[in-house]
Amino acid sequence: MTENSQAQPAANPELPTQYAPAEVEGKLYERWVERGYFEADEKSGKPPYTIVIPPPNVTGSLHLGHAFEHTIIDALTRRKRMQGYETLWQPGMDHAGIATQNVVERELAKEGKSRHDLGREAFAERVWQWKEESGGQISGQMRRLGDGVAWSRERFTMDDGLSAAVQTIFKRLFDDGLIYRAERIINWCPRCLTAISDIEVEYQDDDGELVSIKYGDGDETLVVATTRAETMLGDTAVAVHPDDERYAHLVGRRIKLPLTDRTIPVVADTHVDPEFGTGAVKVTPAHDPNDFEIGRRHDLPNVTVMDERAVITTPGPFQGLDRYEARSAIVAALRADGRIVAEKRPYVHSVGHCSRCKTTVEPRLSLQWWVKVETLAKEAGDAVRDGRVTIHPKEMESRYFAWIDNLNDWNISRQLWWGHRIPVWHGPNGETVCVGPNDEPPTGEGWHQDTDVLDTWFSSGLWPFSTLGWPEQTPSLEKFYPNSVLVTGYDILFFWVARMMMFGLYAMDGTPPFHTIALHGMVRDQFGKKMSKSFGNAVNPLDWMDKYGSDAVRFTLARGANPGVDVPIGEDWVQGSRNFANKVWNATRFAMMNGATVEGPLPDAERMSATDRWILSRLNETVAQVDALYEDYQFAKLSDALFHFAWDEVFDWYVELSKTTFFAGGEQAGVSGRVLGEVLDVTLRLLHPIVPFVTETLWTTLTGKESVVVADWPADSGFRDPAAEHEIEHLQQVVTEVRRFRADQGLQSGQKVPGRLDLAATPLAAHEAAIRQVLRLQAAGEGFHATATLPVAGATVELDLSGTIDVAAERKRLTKDRDAAEKEKQQAVAKLGNEAFLAKAPDNVVDKIRGRLSKAEADIERITAQLTALPES
Repeated sequence: MTENSQAQPAANPELPTQYAPAEVEGKLYERWVERGYFEADEKSGKPPYTIVIPPPNVTGSLHLGHAFEHTIIDALTRRKRMQGYETLWQPGMDHAGIATQNVVERELAKEGKSRHDLGREAFAERVWQWKEESGGQISGQMRRLGDGVAWSRERFTMDDGLSAAVQTIFKRLFDDGLIYRAERIINWCPRCLTAISDIEVEYQDDDGELVSIKYGDGDETLVVATTRAETMLGDTAVAVHPDDERYAHLVGRRIKLPLTDRTIPVVADTHVDPEFGTGAVKVTPAHDPNDFEIGRRHDLPNVTVMDERAVITTPGPFQGLDRYEARSAIVAALRADGRIVAEKRPYVHSVGHCSRCKTTVEPRLSLQWWVKVETLAKEAGDAVRDGRVTIHPKEMESRYFAWIDNLNDWNISRQLWWGHRIPVWHGPNGETVCVGPNDEPPTGEGWHQDTDVLDTWFSSGLWPFSTLGWPEQTPSLEKFYPNSVLVTGYDILFFWVARMMMFGLYAMDGTPPFHTIALHGMVRDQFGKKMSKSFGNAVNPLDWMDKYGSDAVRFTLARGANPGVDVPIGEDWVQGSRNFANKVWNATRFAMMNGATVEGPLPDAERMSATDRWILSRLNETVAQVDALYEDYQFAKLSDALFHFAWDEVFDWYVELSKTTFFAGGEQAGVSGRVLGEVLDVTLRLLHPIVPFVTETLWTTLTGKESVVVADWPADSGFRDPAAEHEIEHLQQVVTEVRRFRADQGLQSGQKVPGRLDLAATPLAAHEAAIRQVLRLQAAGEGFHATATLPVAGATVELDLSGTIDVAAERKRLTKDRDAAEKEKQQAVAKLGNEAFLAKAPDNVVDKIRGRLSKAEADIERITAQLTALPES
């Protein structure tokens, strides 16, 4: 084990009798920040370890998903810091274009105003004002959780440096022909009045209607079905499959579009599924992404029938109606015209909604800015395929490739006023000039800047290098790029991770933004259900922190963190983690009061007892196990390993077994006190990355050193003692079996009974005092009467229970229980021996009966042993 300073502990370390998280957590965190433990120095000679925070929205507050992700990242960075790395956890926030604009617009609405009343510049100033006064509350909540971020490096996606990075990469992409402007179908929110990304669309099953409409007349009749009848005003074709013989005679001909004076062609396209519905589909290229592609293939016109607020613009009786009013009116008109073949209501189908305002999204043809992703996406796929970037867990690779290998061009423009404005100026004669951060924009009559802003994912896609000063070649960029690992949820593998991969490889000359992508799952409630305010199961982690302490919340989340798998969590689990923190506190306090020390070197193994050598052997095995699990991002397993080592092996076994040694005093007590001090020192350091607050208080008190944050990470010394481990495992068998018997007899765990031990046939003679201590066995004095004899693992334990239980009543109770088990066995044997029953019974029923038989036989064996142990009278 390694030393990290020469400071010595106080002679009589004192700790409060109870651990009170609220009294220590805030003070400890501020001390860590003041001492600069979390800052990163690009001039140091230490190897770098870099993680960027997935930037939370400036409008956000800490939810359990944040707490989960931050716990994982903080544990990784705290461990690497202790291992001697120059560790940077880069903090910052995202400007969250739509979300932030909506918040400020709601504030304006309370004043009876809209953004248009202020104008673009004044509105932007109002948003900045809101950001300074009300945004970013999540920073304070991160402190509550214990996030060890480099606060002096905090960035914001709209700050001057990041804005310059955005403008730089936009111009580079533009100049390389990778950014262009074109009309395409996008997701449009009629409430937010902007295009939105796929990730901002939430799909849910809604009750709608499916109407089947007859197009054409006589032999030129086709029936199409739609849930959006209002879009038929924009139909420019009907499509059928080229191999569908039912409609072969109509392909190439024109048919009448109902309710209009237009005729539209029938086209053959392989996109159509002839087995679905009637095998004919209406084609509305301006209002459906699949129809748009059909339209491109067949050179169909794009007829837009709705404006940006989803109001019908087509001249005629439906003009001015919103989409839902128009839907009802058009269906009524079609019905009156005899065009409705069938109607189905309600018709449940998946409908996209804006994640911000919950308005139904409208597919809409719109002039937008796009990134041409073909070459960028190929590079991002190759970086994983050739091993430059590792995705963990590996099974997530297929999902990444399925997305990145089939990526469509990326719509990067948004019709908002808050965000990075497109750095393009349009001239009076159709000129287009892209302006870099050091360029002067064109001036003069008729020149104006593009009104759109960039998708939020555009700026957050630069996060791993823009936060380090790019496009300037800064010392931070040289030291800390590429990032060591990205920790994020699998739900944004496509939307954020893919963007960072493409931009990092493009901007940084083929160097990917991180070595490893470690994906985690989503936090769910204890029943596995998604947490949501609408479900009534959402949890504010601050409430749990107030009630149980931040360590309890962190440990609970870490114990559920299996790579790429969703994490169920309930309050009772947090209570259990609070109990663990209390156990660590109480046991460490007891140990320090009874001789545990870190003073001086560890005694030679020859001076140690078998118990001492056993716990040191188990300690080193745990260090090795935890290290391996960290490298594999197996937080659930490493947390569980630490839990069981600390609670079971250190506190429940080693401390208990050593009490007799401590109480006896003398040289051996000093040896065991130094061993216990070593074990506590290392255990607290192993626990620190996950439960930083309680371990900081205990470790500094135990060692008298500055802080566990900057202590050395424990190293496996290589010490193993299989013989000692075998000896103590033998002892544990004896103790466990006797404890089980005591419990079966209804004895309280602390209740003392007279007992006699015969350990001659075992290697446990030296442990008799310790065994008596943990089993609460008094000496077998005069009048001792062995009412129970237990042969256990080669030892014999005799107990005098005459003064503690009613032997006759106990024998009667056990006999009754055994008779019931015998009856259960007979019934199971009879059924399993019945060939007719076995021939008819389902496999699960037969298996259930076999299980009952197995349990009955085990019960009979157990109860018989208990009866044998009781005296005859």
